[in-house]
Formats: sequence, structure tokens, C-alpha cells
Amino acid sequence: MKRKPSTEATAAWIRLMRVQSRVLDAVEQELKKAGYPPLAWYDALLELSRAPSGEMRPVELEKQMLIPQYSTSRLIDRLVDEGLAARRECKIDKRGQFVEITEAGRELQKKMWSAYSAAIEK
Repeated sequence: MKRKPSTEATAAWIRLMRVQSRVLDAVEQELKKAGYPPLAWYDALLELSRAPSGEMRPVELEKQMLIPQYSTSRLIDRLVDEGLAARRECKIDKRGQFVEITEAGRELQKKMWSAYSAAIEK
């Protein structure tokens, strides 16, 4: 037997999704105005900086991201290209790899927090 959500539950879900979208858009605009890259960059750098050794497997990074990220590989490529992260081979499993935050990545994440936190307050 399939249960369908009530009209009220569906309406609440729609409102929640709209609010989430508007809030994230507002944060993105604040970051852009401040001259910073997108929120996904901050989120990835934050998660890498929180990792015990500053590194994670790409799949772990995707699971930890606070915002939906369907193109984690492209995001990682951009971070590496900008010198904010580095890829390195897993010594145990030569096929696997890790993404590691660089010092430049740590600095950018901290700088971005000022604009991000101001957007949260706003």
C-alpha cells in the first residue's frame, strides 16, 4: 500500500525547498559581490579542512558536502587547477586517490567565511 503525503505536508515541503533555494541564492550573491568563488568551493574546502589529515577520498567529500554537488569531479578539478587542493595517490590502494587541501585553500576558506557569515547574519 502506497502512502501519499498530505496536502499540508506537500505544501510545507514546497515552501521549505523554495526557502532553501532563496537562501542559498542570497549567499551565492554575497560571495560573488565580495569577489569569491561559488559556495560549493567553500563547502568543499571547509570539509577538507575539517578532515583529520586535511584529505579525503572524493566520494567521502561528496557525502560530507552541505549542499548538493552532482559534479564533484569537476569541482575538485577546479580546486586543483587553482592550487586550493591537490590530488594524491593512495599509497595502499594505487587505484584510489585523495584530495588534500593546500595552504592556499585553507586561506581562501577562512577569507570566504567573512562574506559567508555576513550573509548568514543578513
